[in-house]
Amino acid sequence: MVNHREPLVEQVRALGLKYVDHIAIFNDMRHRAAAVELIRPQGGIVAIDDTHLPMPMGELKTKAASLHWELMFTRSMFATPDMSKQHELLSFVADEIDAGRIRTTLAEVLSPINAANMREAHRLVETGAARGKIVVADFPA
Repeated sequence: MVNHREPLVEQVRALGLKYVDHIAIFNDMRHRAAAVELIRPQGGIVAIDDTHLPMPMGELKTKAASLHWELMFTRSMFATPDMSKQHELLSFVADEIDAGRIRTTLAEVLSPINAANMREAHRLVETGAARGKIVVADFPA
């Protein structure tokens, strides 16, 4: 297992791997340089996080590796021909969760929605040690 809080390249190399075929960056593009170093030639990286930091595109080109951005709302924002695919994907995931084949990343639910619970949710996220999603739910009656 690789811990995203520790140097990634060293951990992957310790597993006996020089490169990996695919990399998914679901949060925090601070790992972009490590991802480019670890991706195999002609491999692929997908990212959903915004970046305002320079990407080492020259190294990606040298490896002929691809970088794919994903944004959940692209289809609806641009009315793409495959717009209904988002519905199909979300329905598929919902069915898989209901069947127990996919687990959510829900870690904690704070209720009700109020200032104290919002502060607590922020505190938990700001520790940098939170694992999974923290949800603040249910407006007070």
